[in-house]
Amino acid sequence: MTKKKKKPGVPIAISALIVLLIAAGVLAAVILAKPKEEAPSAAVVTVDVPDDEQGASEKGRATPAPLPAGVTVGDKNANTSAKSDWYEVYFTNPIYPDDPKNHKGGLDEQLVKLIDKSTKTLDIADYDFDLADVTDAMVRAKGRGVQVRMVTDSDTLNNVKNKEIQDAFAKLKKATIPYIGDERGPIMHNKFTVVDKTWISTGSWNYTDGDTYHLNNNMIIINSPQLAENYTAEFEKMFVKKLFGPNKTKGVPNPVITIGGMKVENYFAAEDGVAQHIIDNLNGAKESIYFLAFSFTHDGIGTAVRDKAKAGVKVGGVFETTGSSTPYSEYTKMKKVGLDVYTDGNPWVMHHKVFIIDGQTVVFGSFNFSDNADKSNDENVLIVHDPKLAKVFTDEYNRILTLAKNPPAKKKS
Repeated sequence: MTKKKKKPGVPIAISALIVLLIAAGVLAAVILAKPKEEAPSAAVVTVDVPDDEQGASEKGRATPAPLPAGVTVGDKNANTSAKSDWYEVYFTNPIYPDDPKNHKGGLDEQLVKLIDKSTKTLDIADYDFDLADVTDAMVRAKGRGVQVRMVTDSDTLNNVKNKEIQDAFAKLKKATIPYIGDERGPIMHNKFTVVDKTWISTGSWNYTDGDTYHLNNNMIIINSPQLAENYTAEFEKMFVKKLFGPNKTKGVPNPVITIGGMKVENYFAAEDGVAQHIIDNLNGAKESIYFLAFSFTHDGIGTAVRDKAKAGVKVGGVFETTGSSTPYSEYTKMKKVGLDVYTDGNPWVMHHKVFIIDGQTVVFGSFNFSDNADKSNDENVLIVHDPKLAKVFTDEYNRILTLAKNPPAKKKS
């Protein structure tokens, strides 16, 4: 019996396919081996890395690892506030060793004064919440006929293990003050208050004892009906329409305004492209960029900073130590190219989110420099073009930088 001859086309086709696959693999290897820094800015891919805000809150409430005997951190007499005719700005002043008896005179007392001014409306959007004095001020406002409303993060509402949190919300519930959570994975990370549609407060500071007396934070109080209109509109997207993150409708009533002769920009995440507004301001830097960053993983913002450094702009910054050694953090990338950056020295957490540009402009708010903040969370940012305010934040930067250069102990990164 004669065997049938095999068709020559089959092995030839397979061989050709193998050759093509090998060639494609070589090409892919070449592309992957190409250094990231050589890619143009438009090709930057930002990795979606969660900001460990819940971890920061937990560390703020916890006792830090003990420092060597006799080591102290902070200065009880430090000047941590400044005022102008249209704003008041305050910074926390963490003191180690800690004594709860000294937990007074902080940002919470300034917020209570603001709340006590309210006569008509009081809207609060706050990620984390446990301060009894702020809660009591809200209840007092409700008692004198003020409309009081609150938005928070569902993780906070569901934190049944924390007695202070649960006590605070129990007081609000008893006073029939309505509050809602965001009921989703990404976080409602704002920390703002609107009083009588005239005053606003915002910054990096959550309304907790830990954020007030352990973490490095900032808060500003501004008298501006236009800004208040912006923050009220954002609040109502969440409280009234139940829209959060990228589901919120785009737009700010007054994105660029003038207060006291100074230009002020105001944007919200996730709907307003906050990261690009920050990048646009960084790209305009001519002399210096300084920053304080709890979380800095946004490649686009990091690239903008490194590009300005290459162009001769002086760059300096302090990163919160926790998370700074991960491959996603901008710290290692900046350190590798010789930028003057440090990890912080606070025994608890350095929680600022600040850029200071050319000693003229300050970027600050709840917005961490991350893709999560830009695309998923609820956040707000102010970009204030005011040399006097820039000087105030520069003084705070220098205070944090001094401790970072001389840390009392090495924290885990």
